[in-house]
Amino acid sequence: MLPPTTPYAQDAKQTVDTWSNYSTIPQEHPKSVEFVKYTPKTLALFDGTAHDDGNDGRRILLAIKGNVFDVSPGRNFYGPGGPYGNFAGRDASRGMAKQSFDPEMLTPLDQPIDTLEDLTASERKNMDEWEAHFEGKYGIVGELVNEADVGL
Repeated sequence: MLPPTTPYAQDAKQTVDTWSNYSTIPQEHPKSVEFVKYTPKTLALFDGTAHDDGNDGRRILLAIKGNVFDVSPGRNFYGPGGPYGNFAGRDASRGMAKQSFDPEMLTPLDQPIDTLEDLTASERKNMDEWEAHFEGKYGIVGELVNEADVGL
């Protein structure tokens, strides 16, 4: 086995210059994400508007296929007045599957989570594509569960 070679001065300088322009220490430590179980009612509090419970309206969450995504960085799309704003704080699965913004696409908050059993293959494909989009762009922060399943 040969001993390691000493780099030429120009190679060493290039390496130092490359590293001196790069900071490995982040400006601010990223916030930790706590994985939470949300019910339709608790998810509804994260619709981008302030609530009496102390929620300042900064976080916007929505669910697709049981996964809850933090879409806050997309406030212009998912926040109040945005084109997808009706899905904020809600289970968007049926609406995304059917490509519909109609209010009847949203399950009432006092009803069990939509099983989506009646969706066609094409609608399921739409929903899967939307889920993949959200997985690639936003973080999963929780799971959507029925009220009866909280604490299990």
